[in-house]
Amino acid sequence: MDWEPETVFEVIGSEEARRILAAANVEPVSVQALSDRLDASEPTVYRNVNVLQEYDLLREDTRVDTDGNHYKVYETTLERLCFELDGGGFEVDIELRRELVEERTAVRDGETEADGEP
Repeated sequence: MDWEPETVFEVIGSEEARRILAAANVEPVSVQALSDRLDASEPTVYRNVNVLQEYDLLREDTRVDTDGNHYKVYETTLERLCFELDGGGFEVDIELRRELVEERTAVRDGETEADGEP
């Protein structure tokens, strides 16, 4: 996904999105837990999570609880975001946690984490 300054302002401009990134930076967290922590509806959280995933700012993982139920948790991949004024315009520098992005790409491409092969 290409990051234009307008896109960054739009995505990060959402208070809910910033709060989700901050909460998911502490530990992997479910939508239900995010909804409770942020005092926001689950549909609102899901909308923001989907946008953040679209731009690789959140990594999704599946967990299993003690009853054997599967649920998804999200972890922030954003490490650093810098806006810089340059020559009358904006430059945006986005740094992601590379290991989380590479893990997500490997899983999406059908590789296993254990052997790195399909």
